[in-house]
Amino acid sequence: MNYNDFFVSALDKLRDERRYRVFADLERIAGRFPHAYWHSPEGKRDVVIWCSNDYLGMAQHPQVIGAMVDVAARMGTGAGGTRNIAGTNHPLVELERELADLHGKPGALLFTSGYVSNQTGIPTIAKLLPNCLILSDALNHNSMIEGVRQAGCDKVVWRHNDMAHLEELLKAADPERPKLIIFESLYSMDGDIAPIHAICDLADKYGAMTYCDEVHAVGMYGPRGGGVTERDGAAHRVDVIEGTLAKAFGCLGGYITGSTELIDAVRSYAPGFIFTTALPPAICAAATAAIRHLKTSQWERDRHQDRAARVKAVLNAVGLPVMPSTTHIVPLMIGNAEKCKMASDMLLEDHGIYIQPINYPTVPRGEERLRITPSPYHDDVLIDALAEALVDVWERLQLPKNRIALAAE
Repeated sequence: MNYNDFFVSALDKLRDERRYRVFADLERIAGRFPHAYWHSPEGKRDVVIWCSNDYLGMAQHPQVIGAMVDVAARMGTGAGGTRNIAGTNHPLVELERELADLHGKPGALLFTSGYVSNQTGIPTIAKLLPNCLILSDALNHNSMIEGVRQAGCDKVVWRHNDMAHLEELLKAADPERPKLIIFESLYSMDGDIAPIHAICDLADKYGAMTYCDEVHAVGMYGPRGGGVTERDGAAHRVDVIEGTLAKAFGCLGGYITGSTELIDAVRSYAPGFIFTTALPPAICAAATAAIRHLKTSQWERDRHQDRAARVKAVLNAVGLPVMPSTTHIVPLMIGNAEKCKMASDMLLEDHGIYIQPINYPTVPRGEERLRITPSPYHDDVLIDALAEALVDVWERLQLPKNRIALAAE
């Protein structure tokens, strides 16, 4: 038996579905973001990144870089082991205190990524609740879905942001049964927001716990960057707030915040915490510097929203099919996997613009799109150049345009 044939067959399937990915070899240069070097087959080229999750450009902030360099020089590069053995270091402890304060919670627990914090946090909490029923929003991230799967308990999926359906499911459950409602504050593919207060109202009414993923909102919303829960005055109502350090904070790691008892229980029972090497001190120090800066600096958030609004306005003005979004996410619908990949390739090769295609399983088949994420550092010249490049690609691929714009023509 040739086992390699199975892997070849799996890769051929992805190619047939136009879902096989080729990663661009990029070199980001601190101080020049969103500009980067692309190490193309023809040599090194200057490109502009339009799909980074370093939403506020904090990965290049002098205070963040300085904190990392200082602690790396003083404490070394590695953590030395798992938290239970040798990996608990003072910068990590400081970071957890900063995160708890950010969300107004008594405790916080750090993981190696936002994916792991969901994948291990959700099942650990659910398993500690006898006969728990999980109620999950239909558009929750894969990490949350995987966490639900690993919980091994009963689950029901409620239609995205549909409060009537959520209440129907809650009403049908045993009033005495522990229930855990899990949802995101900001859904990163469509850019829409959860009705957090309405969810919490139903949780109060039917005796459920709430778990909110703030991954795409922390740092960017709220007066101190606490996310949509802070902006909407709902943080105190949500039992568990989960987030990442790898997006707006420009570093690495994930976390959950909640009551002292909940955090201690997850710390004591979660395999994804117990058996994983801790984050290095330098990364923890850099993340703490980013959080502290964004707790007091509003410039990045204001400029970010301004840039996102301008991108939407410019792309709508030229007739491109911008999906409705009230947040910083700017999705452009294509609806065809092959053409979505072709559009991405043309933008990079012909225009020096890097935007990765979004396809199944991140979005359903037939809803393939380009997902644009402006930053505070995308100026008007770059936005206009993006619009011109997209119009060129849309025309060459004969992609559908905005219906309203077509009617106006």
